[in-house]
Amino acid sequence: MGLPVVLINRQLRNVISKRSQRKFHATSRLPQYKSPGELRSLWPAADFNSEKLTEFLDHDNHEMRNRFRQFAKDPLFVPKYNITLVEEREVALKRLKSICDNDFISVLDFKENPWRIFAAHEMAAVIDASMATKMTVQFNLFGGTVLKLGTERHHQRLLAGIDSLSDVGCFGLTELGYGNNAVEMETTATYDGTTDEFIINTPTTVAQKYWITNGAVHAKHCVVFAQLLVGGTNHGIHGILARIRDDGLGPVEGVLVQDMGYKMALNGVDNAKLSFDNVRVPRENLLNRYSDVEADGRFTTSIPSNRGRFLTVADQLLSGRICIASMSVGCTKAALAIAFRYAATRLAVGPTGRSDTPILRYELQQRALLPLLAATVAMNVGVDYVKDRYATAGTDEHNELVTMCCAIKPLVSWHGEDVATVCRERCGGQGYLSANRFGIFVGLTHASMTAEGDNSVLMQKVAKERLAVFEPEDFGSAPAADFDSVEFLHYLLRRREDAVFMELGGALSAVGGAAGVYDAWMCRLSDEVQHAARSYAERLVSAAFIDRVSGADPAIQPVLTRLYKLYALAAIERDLAYYMCSGILTTEAASAVGPAVRGLCRHMAPQSLAIADAFGTPDWMLSAPIARDWIAYNDYDNQGEVIDF
Repeated sequence: MGLPVVLINRQLRNVISKRSQRKFHATSRLPQYKSPGELRSLWPAADFNSEKLTEFLDHDNHEMRNRFRQFAKDPLFVPKYNITLVEEREVALKRLKSICDNDFISVLDFKENPWRIFAAHEMAAVIDASMATKMTVQFNLFGGTVLKLGTERHHQRLLAGIDSLSDVGCFGLTELGYGNNAVEMETTATYDGTTDEFIINTPTTVAQKYWITNGAVHAKHCVVFAQLLVGGTNHGIHGILARIRDDGLGPVEGVLVQDMGYKMALNGVDNAKLSFDNVRVPRENLLNRYSDVEADGRFTTSIPSNRGRFLTVADQLLSGRICIASMSVGCTKAALAIAFRYAATRLAVGPTGRSDTPILRYELQQRALLPLLAATVAMNVGVDYVKDRYATAGTDEHNELVTMCCAIKPLVSWHGEDVATVCRERCGGQGYLSANRFGIFVGLTHASMTAEGDNSVLMQKVAKERLAVFEPEDFGSAPAADFDSVEFLHYLLRRREDAVFMELGGALSAVGGAAGVYDAWMCRLSDEVQHAARSYAERLVSAAFIDRVSGADPAIQPVLTRLYKLYALAAIERDLAYYMCSGILTTEAASAVGPAVRGLCRHMAPQSLAIADAFGTPDWMLSAPIARDWIAYNDYDNQGEVIDF
């Protein structure tokens, strides 16, 4: 028999460590090629207060965030690439356990400090996206659901174990055949009054609980969402706790757990398919904050309709969308920090023909990265605004909050994918190396696009909800075009949103009856629907950005204003055809947008490295060799692993 794969990998890492002592002096750097650290030091110092900008972008829980940055020095968080699926999953769990043991997150934060939950997601995603994904299911989807839909009998039994990871759980909503239309799911929970139990059953293949994070290996518990059947009456979707493993992580009778195996990324996440074969659970396992079943079979509820009950039990998806947006912000900032640090130190051909010019001085690099830098700051501010609204919202603000959460998750995760892809390309072949992180960031953003709701489907909901409350705005006479004016740029985003919703509303009013509206919405107006939702989302971020800048420390207002202008201009440039076709901008005015974007990119390029560094992500959290001393890293046989260099 050969050596076990795990042992082989350990031996390989020992060999790498020994090889790191034998440097290849024959490949020593050219005399004129300074070290990356020296080259970065030659870039202009920040013309703003870096600490104030970091504080601005951190937004909340500053002490916790700074403590996390130091905590992340632990060797446990050094990335590992040449490892098995089993190892990758165990590493993700160990990292999450360390975060829990050091009190960086608690399910009770939802009541006491919701911002802390989101901060933990943002920080954790930078060092291990798989671990952060397990975190969001454990603390938001599973833990948050137990906290908010359960009552004291559930809290006493589970909350402490959720925080300590002694009770790992999962969230059984999605079924193989029912994702976006989950209200039609087939799993049933039938009350048996003779035994005072619910019988949970998966009647068909398409009723399997699908993509269940934590389910393949680590979870003991599952919140199973099922059609609640009592005395022959279907009371709609409810959440019920079920054991899927015993305390020794052994199987539970009637529960079939199937490992979904390898994915395109985030393989530290153990996803499963779950099926229940008439599994009996105590009546008390029903999460009964809003609905309950008495021992005699009487069903009581404070929410009259089945659909209303479904929307309530699925409400944890709202905070989940903010968690995902926070994770995307963290990874997006890390990707840009890596790309800018490399671009400032990678030398290529200069005016004399020698390799003496950092590629960040090229317009090609600036045009690709600077608008993404500005948009990332804008997305950060936009997510902060939605976090604030979530944490402070009253009952009368709930519908508006739902729309914001449904808009911010798609906007930020789509942006994150753009950033990861462009940064990978603009870092050349180095960007393709796993150790330089872009593949992980692409994987996270792709997962984010469909987790907690498909992005494009969520945007349909955004357009629908906004259209229901839409009232045309009277803008009066159009102001003179001034692309250096914050007010004018925001005016353009408002005008576009107003015009797009006017057109969408007009198109829908021209069709007759519910069947006509359905056909138009789903089969003929998809582009218009998506355009309207994005217009709302980008205007929402613009308004939040302007408001935050107005209250920011004067030492950072100038750089934030420049970043806002570049964000708004780039958004307008992407949709320039519409601005012209709709008459919002004349051809002459529109022709000035591109030069304005390029001019801002050139103007801001010398400060771009300082802005990226102000994201506050230290070397050990970035971990990518190209963000550090990539020459020293390649001075030994590293085997693509991150070790001391």
